[in-house]
Amino acid sequence: MKKVNIAEKLSLFKEYWRPRIVGELNDQYVKVAKVKGEFIRHKHDKEDELFLILKGSLEIKLRKQNVILNEGEFFIVPRGVEHKTVAKEETHILLFEPKTTLITGSTTSEVI
Repeated sequence: MKKVNIAEKLSLFKEYWRPRIVGELNDQYVKVAKVKGEFIRHKHDKEDELFLILKGSLEIKLRKQNVILNEGEFFIVPRGVEHKTVAKEETHILLFEPKTTLITGSTTSEVI
């Protein structure tokens, strides 16, 4: 067992929209990511997805509403709900997702 320093993990990479696995919990991955700009609209048919904002802000565009998250706030996108994420400035996020979740429904994350 060892502790995880989130800031240290985030310092290990520069790429946007490429979540990195930093832990595992009850068949879920704990992931960190740096995001900026727009990501493609997508959905996860079998998994919910939790976005927790560590630094910056993130807009989650749903079909019927937009959710703006600031530091210290989180939002859960229910399974099957299309969403598009947008960050006007570099934003750091923490994600909790089942191990089966693929980033866009077809892309995996790497462990750091």
